Amino acid sequence: MAGLLLGDLLANVGTGMIIVAMPVQTLSLHGNVPKAIAIGLVEAAPFVLSTVLALAIGLGRVRVPPRTLLVADCVLRSLTFTALGVLAVTGRLTLPVLIAGLLFGATGKLAGSSSRRLLATEAAGEAGRFSVNGLLGLNTTFALYIAGPVLGGLVVATAGAGYALFFDAGGALILLAATAVFVPRAAAGRDALREPKTSGWRILRRRPVAARLLVVEFFFNFLYMPIEVALPLYVSGTLHAGASGLGLLWGALGVGAFLGSALVNQLRNLPQRPLLVAIIGLWALCPIALAFAGNLPLALVVFGLGGLVYAPFTPVAYSFLQSGLAPGEQQQVVTLWTTGATVAAPLGLALGGPLIELAGSTGGLVLSGVLTLLLLPIAARAVLTREREPICVSA
Repeated sequence: MAGLLLGDLLANVGTGMIIVAMPVQTLSLHGNVPKAIAIGLVEAAPFVLSTVLALAIGLGRVRVPPRTLLVADCVLRSLTFTALGVLAVTGRLTLPVLIAGLLFGATGKLAGSSSRRLLATEAAGEAGRFSVNGLLGLNTTFALYIAGPVLGGLVVATAGAGYALFFDAGGALILLAATAVFVPRAAAGRDALREPKTSGWRILRRRPVAARLLVVEFFFNFLYMPIEVALPLYVSGTLHAGASGLGLLWGALGVGAFLGSALVNQLRNLPQRPLLVAIIGLWALCPIALAFAGNLPLALVVFGLGGLVYAPFTPVAYSFLQSGLAPGEQQQVVTLWTTGATVAAPLGLALGGPLIELAGSTGGLVLSGVLTLLLLPIAARAVLTREREPICVSA
């Protein structure tokens, strides 16, 4: 399992690098396409086919062993991103080719992500599931918010944005090797796939609290996304800081989230349902406090505390969900859950632009926090209401 977690970490570092590099690459070849539209298309491309595949697994009756899905994702991603990198560094990459490459190369993005979690938690067993979900959250936080963006910025500044694609391809190859070496072809997993095929949504409907929690998580992530639109404007306008100030602010969030992820295992003995509701309420105060910070040092403290509070939500929620599922139900439910949580991001970003345009950066931050506070009683009713159902009776 340690080998798989290391492969997951290094693969996520590559993804964190291209998150920084691809907007820069897009601006160098957008041509007659407006900059904002070009960046939006590039950022949305990896989610399109990956969402279709993930929904086919989560809502339909498509069943593929998680190990096979992860291997396929790594192979496709490494080959496609290497080809895009070659085109980029030789000056032959165009915007349509970049979009098409990201579209097809990331087809297994969501299914591969849920497969990593399934394989790691299966190896850990029920007793170690909470700890492993915490470690996966720690990997993601460190790679996507700290190491990946820093290394991506260095590569863009010294070599060029196109070279970051090679690092992402390399991370996929490392994860492929880790999967081949450290993840055996489990007979138990194949047996689970032979069980009667039921859609993830039908399984969730038999466990109402899990279905309601998925809806809560979707809106929790959805209401967070306008902050990403508001933050650059808030830093340059209210804080009168430049790009370095924005980098410091994201760095503070990353450090706080890293510490929060590292502390997840210490939360395992707390009642999980109230803990999830408390995280939502505490995070809602963060953008409101940030809007009134007024100076960069105070804003760094507020955003760092926000990361500390926010980070445990996903690993705790996954542990809560998985503890009530049979082996044959894990893949479709976890894949559906990952998809529902992830597609909130592009939808929230689409709302964020008009919202920030109308309310301004500080108004948008306050509005994000207030709407999340309004979600709090809904979340409390959804999560704390107990039925006689087999999920998380001990929570």
